[in-house]
Amino acid sequence: MATSPFRYFISLFLLLLCFEACLRVGDAKVGCRERERQALLHFKQGVVDDYGVLSSWGNGEDKRDCCKWAGVECNNQTGHVIMLDLHGGYLGGKIGPSLAELQHLKHLNLSWNHFEGILPTQLGNLSKLQSLDLGYNSDMTCGNLDWLSHLPSLTHLDLSWVNLSKAIHWPQAINKMPSLTELYLSHTQLPPIIPTISISHINSSTSLAVLDLSSNGLTSSIYPWLFNFSSSLVHLDLSINDLNGSIPDAFGNMTTLAYLDLSWNELRGSIPDAFGNMTTLAYLDLSLNQLEGEIPKSLRDLCNLQELLLSRNNLTGLLEKDFLACSNHTLEVLDLSYNQLKGSFPDLSGFSQLRELHLEFNQLNGTLPESIGQLAQLQVLSIPSNSLRGTVSANHLFGLSNLIDLDLSFNSLTFNISLEQVPQFRASRIMLASCKLGPRFPNWLQTQEVLSELDISASGISDVIPNWFWNLTSDLQWLNISNNHISGTLPNLTSYPSYLGMDMSSNCLEGSIPQSVFNAGWLDLSKNLFSGSISLSCGTTNQPGWGLSHLDLSNNRLSGELPNCWEQWKDLIVLDLANNNFSGKIKNSIGLLHQMQTLHLRNNSFTGALPSSLKNCRALRLIDLGKNKLSGKITAWMGGSLSDLIVLNLRSNEFNGSIPSSLCQLKKIQMLDLSSNNLSGKIPKCLKNLTAMAQKGSQDLSYETFYNLSIPLYYVDSTLVQWKGKEQEYKKTLRLIKSIDFSSNKLIGEIPIEVTDLVELVSLNLSRNNLIGSIPTTIGQLKLLDFLDLSQNQLNGRIPDNLSQIADLSVLDLSNNTLSGKIPLGTQLQSFDASTYEGNPGLCGPPLLKRCPEDELGGVSFTSGLSSKKEDIQDDANNIWFYGNIVLGFIIGFWGVCGTLLFNSSWRYAYFQFLSKIKDWLYVTTIVNMNRIRRSLQG
Repeated sequence: MATSPFRYFISLFLLLLCFEACLRVGDAKVGCRERERQALLHFKQGVVDDYGVLSSWGNGEDKRDCCKWAGVECNNQTGHVIMLDLHGGYLGGKIGPSLAELQHLKHLNLSWNHFEGILPTQLGNLSKLQSLDLGYNSDMTCGNLDWLSHLPSLTHLDLSWVNLSKAIHWPQAINKMPSLTELYLSHTQLPPIIPTISISHINSSTSLAVLDLSSNGLTSSIYPWLFNFSSSLVHLDLSINDLNGSIPDAFGNMTTLAYLDLSWNELRGSIPDAFGNMTTLAYLDLSLNQLEGEIPKSLRDLCNLQELLLSRNNLTGLLEKDFLACSNHTLEVLDLSYNQLKGSFPDLSGFSQLRELHLEFNQLNGTLPESIGQLAQLQVLSIPSNSLRGTVSANHLFGLSNLIDLDLSFNSLTFNISLEQVPQFRASRIMLASCKLGPRFPNWLQTQEVLSELDISASGISDVIPNWFWNLTSDLQWLNISNNHISGTLPNLTSYPSYLGMDMSSNCLEGSIPQSVFNAGWLDLSKNLFSGSISLSCGTTNQPGWGLSHLDLSNNRLSGELPNCWEQWKDLIVLDLANNNFSGKIKNSIGLLHQMQTLHLRNNSFTGALPSSLKNCRALRLIDLGKNKLSGKITAWMGGSLSDLIVLNLRSNEFNGSIPSSLCQLKKIQMLDLSSNNLSGKIPKCLKNLTAMAQKGSQDLSYETFYNLSIPLYYVDSTLVQWKGKEQEYKKTLRLIKSIDFSSNKLIGEIPIEVTDLVELVSLNLSRNNLIGSIPTTIGQLKLLDFLDLSQNQLNGRIPDNLSQIADLSVLDLSNNTLSGKIPLGTQLQSFDASTYEGNPGLCGPPLLKRCPEDELGGVSFTSGLSSKKEDIQDDANNIWFYGNIVLGFIIGFWGVCGTLLFNSSWRYAYFQFLSKIKDWLYVTTIVNMNRIRRSLQG
């Protein structure tokens, strides 16, 4: 027994040794396997790593353990690589097949990189793979997906943006993946499904819960394969495809679906009532289709719905009070914008969780109910461009403490809010265009200190801008106070944000334009009363940002010379200084505006020649320098350097010399106006090279920019066109005008026949020159002409007969030439007033009173002779009609009676028997009546 304590001690000691050994084994991490390490290094050799993401991968002593490499994770017990995650690492190159050596890999994520080339099918050897994400490598391709069938454990697959255009049998490959639960194949150019037996439900994955096939151009042939997964799908995205026709009722069988996106397709018909069966649906997006009819009442059963998006369709009907009766406080986003819905504003008081409400561009009428103020969670209230009317008070809006986006524009709403009432919200976007806010400046706006967009244009404000208003501009990105009667001056603030767009046009602002305002990115101060010079703007130093791209100071009272510092506005796209009092020469530095597309300097007093540096502005599409005092020759470089020009207007200046033939290189030109100058020489024959005037189609004269805004800023170009004797401004329709105006110059020679090759011309004006010769005989080719003026020249010869074939001609002036001969007959040419042809002594025929020699008869005037001839023809026609009727009546009467009696004996017998009875009746009646008379006389 004495040895017992010793035995216990020995046993305890051995037990502690074993326990320590176990602890050491448990704490030790086995390093990566050499074979897998080499496979990773081999993979790295094919990778382009510009940012050193794989810098920890290597052969150095401190890099021996690949389990410590970036993006690599190993099993602690075995050392096998089980995960490789390099997503978003800006890696390029190719994915090599060496990754197939990682036989224990469970998760592979190489998404959001720049890998290219063919996806290695050897990845199909990774039999333990559970998650494979290669999405968003847009230069990578894969010809087939058959290798996926060798990955029985794969549950997550993302090949978005990988080119699968040649993977014809992709549905069959998916059917052979029984464990797959999430499949993302967005934007993969999937080929259309060819219906075959192999796409049947047999062997289909019954576990597929998430399916994203968006942006693939898929057609409705996808439906038979898709509906195999009706019982398992929870998330389905088919947006941005080519689905057409009506929506199948079979969608109603997807009773487990929580997310359905069918937006951006070509679906027609009505929304199926069967959608009411999808009671688990939380997200439904059918926007940007061509759906019509009313919103089905079955949607009232979708009591789990959180977001309902039906915008940009053709939905009609009334928004009834209970159009979404299941108001169990789940709906968060409702977008019914851009439809044709009518009725009053819906009652949404039961939807307490509503965060966004979009009803813009419908036909809603009535008033805005105060119950809108009960939606305490509302962040976006957007109902512009409806027919709402009535008053908006603080009760409607000021209690919406979470409101960040308010848009009530283009309704007939009047704001009735006292100066003391303060809104609880701090909005970042307030759009109230065409609402009645004035006449005083809305004082409640001064609490909106985080505004990024503000539009109170055309709101009836007749006030001075208060000083507090300029404190709001620090975060503003867009400010529109145009089309009001706002007066006063602009302050010279320390700086305006360079990303700020400002439209203050069409007001009564006056004084000089402060230097700091030119720091803005988009500046429209047109149609005001600003005066003075803008040369002070040369001190402006644009802050880092967008830079001034749009400058419109037109229709003011600005004067002086243009600044000579255009280099500081190198981002300028639009420059409009028209209708001011600027003078002097156009400075050479304007040629530094290499991005400029539009130049309006019309109706000023500029002098001198065009600066040669303007040829450096190769992006120019519109030049309007009309109504100035510019002189010199129209330089040859204009045709060669400014090849993108669509509109060139140099009218009413003092240019001289000939029209340079280089202008014929302007193949995009649609409006060429050189009228009212001192140009001489001949019209170039090469005008036939003005391709845009000879071919169908038109160039766009607009552009847009976003400036980080929620909506883009559109600019549509405009110019004044001399049309039918009047100057008219063309804007949205400017691109449709194709015209040439060389009038009021000193041009000589003949009208080149090549002009008639410009078959898309709508207007041609060559009047008030010294042109000779005849009107081109092919003038009838210009069948789209609406305006033709060749007056006050020295044209001779006959008017071509085919001129009468121009059916759309509404204005014609051939007066004051030496034309001769008969005016061609035709409804078109005779419909014009005689003044169209006056001043041509040799012309005759209607509508002129002068009769042509070949039409004279017995000295009777043409008009009376023509009238007499018409009367004679009418009399002859009447005589023929009269005698013809007599002959026809005789034939019908004679042969209808006598012919019948002659050839039909029974009718003849009955006829004469009838006559005998009539004779007897007349005889008896006569004798009886005579005897009565005799008796009465005797009595």
